[in-house]
Amino acid sequence: MVVENCPYLRDPRVQKEANALAVAGYRIAVICPAEGDKPSHQLIGGVSVYQFPVWTLAEGSFGYLIEYCYAMLAIAILGLWVWLREGFDVIHVANPPDCMVPLFSVYRLIGKSVIYDQHDLCPELHAAKFGESRWLLWLLLLMERYSYRLANHVIVTNDSYQELAIRRGGLSESRVTVVRNGPDLQSVRSENAAIDIDPDLRRKSPNIIAFAGVTGVQDGLDSLCCTLHHLRYELGHENFYCIILGDGEALPAIKTLAAELRVADKIWFAGWVSDPAAYARYINTADICVSPDPFNSYNDASTFVKIMEYMAAGKPIVGFDLRETRYSAEDAALYCRRGDVQDFAQKIASLLDQPERRDSIGKVGILRVQKRLAWQYSIPHLLHVYETIMQSRLAERPASVYQRHPN
Repeated sequence: MVVENCPYLRDPRVQKEANALAVAGYRIAVICPAEGDKPSHQLIGGVSVYQFPVWTLAEGSFGYLIEYCYAMLAIAILGLWVWLREGFDVIHVANPPDCMVPLFSVYRLIGKSVIYDQHDLCPELHAAKFGESRWLLWLLLLMERYSYRLANHVIVTNDSYQELAIRRGGLSESRVTVVRNGPDLQSVRSENAAIDIDPDLRRKSPNIIAFAGVTGVQDGLDSLCCTLHHLRYELGHENFYCIILGDGEALPAIKTLAAELRVADKIWFAGWVSDPAAYARYINTADICVSPDPFNSYNDASTFVKIMEYMAAGKPIVGFDLRETRYSAEDAALYCRRGDVQDFAQKIASLLDQPERRDSIGKVGILRVQKRLAWQYSIPHLLHVYETIMQSRLAERPASVYQRHPN
């Protein structure tokens, strides 16, 4: 498995996929960027993880291009090393960027299979981050199209992505499989279980608002700051406190904006929380969780992991009305008019004043995760992709070549 943009232990989707495949009997190696001073090779939960040093350059399109070129070189070298050291039959490539599938498709010449796991719509993501650029959009669409066509099979996170893969990639429906993100059932809050909260956070206010996720330009933290300003100064609510769990390139600008809007004293920028227990305590302490991601073609079609995490914890959600957010949360969220921070603030205020309604909405979210959205419901789809590819390989090569062992 190959991922360029996130360390293994910070990418819940890659971890869940690797663990599910390992439990099913596949031998898994992961290539990813290193986190901190961790060694270049680790065995984590039975998964062999190879890590390359991260090189961060200036912001902007050119900086991203240089970083991607370096990462592609490092990944190509590690891929060759893993092949020589451990061997592999399937290369499972997660985007972004979309140039990795063409890079690894050379292994198809020696009989290897390639799976393209489309985490993000790169053309739409770049437009959301940096604005429209005709020549760059053409290049990104070209890379995406080659990724679709060079892969033996394509995995996507939702139906919107599947429709785009069929339309833009010219793929048949049988070559595209939806493997949705979702929390583990074990993480879903039980109705009668004791809830472990963070006492320091709770002491800050009886009403805690939480945001969890990457703090990129496209993630709407500017809208959240404007919402909190309106909640405080226009609607007259003082008895609240907001925690932001996450890190990203937009964070410095968001801190500056919070100060300018006079809400910095109402926000705790907790940064990236790597300890799962601490992260769960913060979410459990929250009374309302928010998804301020603005409407654009990328966010509208994307499934946000944080939505399911909020629901698994039994928290009511307030967010802008986006297609895939509404599909995920259904009645577990209050939906605001797109781009309307005043409506966002009013929806939060209505929940601050109605604790019974918060509890009722939270229970809807728990039930939806338990019955439909938990990761356990996605595992069969992931395993079916691998079984299909292995059967195809079995028709061409002897079974003894597979790197799979019995449980």
